[in-house]
Amino acid sequence: MTLNLADLYEAVAAAIPERTALICQDVPLTFAELDQRANQVANYLISAGIKPGDHIGIHMLNAHAYVETLLGAFKARAVPININYRYVGGELSYLFNDADLKALVVSGEFVGRDLDIIDQTPQLTLFLVTGDEHACAADLTAPEGVTIVDYEEVVGAADTTAPLVDERRADDTLVIYTGGTTGMPKGVIWGHEAFYFAALTGANPYGDPYLNAEELVAGVTSPDAMQIMYSLTAPLMHGAALYALWTALLGGNTTVMMTKFDPVEFLALVDKYKINIGMIVGDAIARPLADALREHKEQYDLSSLFYIGGGGAIFSETVQDELKEQLPNIILGNSFGASESGVDGSISTGEDGLMRLAPKPGVKVLDENLAEIQPGSGDLGYLARTGHVPMGYYGDPEKTARTFPMIDGQRWVMLGDMAEVEADGTIIVHGRGSGVINSGGEKVFPEEVEQAIKAYPPVEDCLVAGVDDDTYGQRVGAVIQLREGAGEFTQDGLKEFLRGKIASYKIPAVVSVVDTIVRSPAGKADYRWAKRTFN
Repeated sequence: MTLNLADLYEAVAAAIPERTALICQDVPLTFAELDQRANQVANYLISAGIKPGDHIGIHMLNAHAYVETLLGAFKARAVPININYRYVGGELSYLFNDADLKALVVSGEFVGRDLDIIDQTPQLTLFLVTGDEHACAADLTAPEGVTIVDYEEVVGAADTTAPLVDERRADDTLVIYTGGTTGMPKGVIWGHEAFYFAALTGANPYGDPYLNAEELVAGVTSPDAMQIMYSLTAPLMHGAALYALWTALLGGNTTVMMTKFDPVEFLALVDKYKINIGMIVGDAIARPLADALREHKEQYDLSSLFYIGGGGAIFSETVQDELKEQLPNIILGNSFGASESGVDGSISTGEDGLMRLAPKPGVKVLDENLAEIQPGSGDLGYLARTGHVPMGYYGDPEKTARTFPMIDGQRWVMLGDMAEVEADGTIIVHGRGSGVINSGGEKVFPEEVEQAIKAYPPVEDCLVAGVDDDTYGQRVGAVIQLREGAGEFTQDGLKEFLRGKIASYKIPAVVSVVDTIVRSPAGKADYRWAKRTFN
């Protein structure tokens, strides 16, 4: 059996068919039931003409149908494509065409947006609409050449046996579209085997990776195996949430999936389902959770929760301290990674405010000539990884060549984060090179300044970006969202607070206070928006 996600899931489901795999909106699915539903999705797609390698878009909030479609596409050797549910108009048209979508599984809540641009996406000819109170397939008029069907009706009528397809392969692909902090979204092409090792840590985050299906099943069915209840708070259209879901599924564990994050609902789910591990994405989720704990924790039994893991966005020390204050026994983890690289390790912040990544095989810092930065040299370079890495960006050979260069016959991924290597091999991660502010020749990394600002009590959230300046080239600017009831905010007070914490040239010269910081649904920073607020 190959290291193909569909094959591996089927092996796990056959070993633990009655164990609960997924709970969403209080509806459970066992491993066997999810396997059967995914078979039905796969068989319908095949009957509708979907072939191996065809791209299937998923445009919905977290739901059973999202997971069924992911797994069903893998079973049919099709390629699932994540759609940001906040996209509209031209953004959707761009993504649908860039991804060459042949079919779309979409909730009634969003189908109107997609049909509005259907004349711009001629290759998209099949819509599967999941019914809700907003719309259903029967209410929609199909344009010429487009088939619109009710997801539940056609999937429920499809064959429940495993689909008949050519032998699945380890290099079958999945594509994760990532918007990042600048530019249009790009589709990262992963082979299943590379994804399994790099993003899912070989389905064993607590030890050595499982190298084949036999080892995986033995680990899942071992009497000593921990039975974990996970809570997934972030949207599955975000890579970090996808990593967490598949790590849980292949580990034989149960995922309690939130449709949309609500901090008080999270506390209620921990109490109801005795959740052990909560997966969050950055301060956008962690800060509201800390506030909810402060106000509501006495109303719920949270004793089962022993770990909260962050990933996909910065999980600041300030917010971690707030969580520890409310949950003194909690273990906090801050994973570092990207859609282009998987999980690269755990990040920690030292007393000097710098983020550090422990040495890990295959993770290096390279200079502009793609030569390795020597430990202790103090030289800046770019964080890079080799080994199990993606194949490149879908349909973009130019960006692929830049981001996934071949060095001495090995493919690398250049992550874009500037970094240096300490004498013991520890990597100091400074932040995205594309966001570096050059102020009078001094380099300022936004992430470092953001962490310092967030420690100021009146600040709820912030983004830091460069502001054009005739004298210095750029000055440091901060967009700040205030925290209700946390004290008076003044720019002089902020500057005084930051003195001694960061160098004077890093202290924001321009501050813009807004009602709400604009971030992606998964908490990623929107630096283009931040810069516009200064104009």
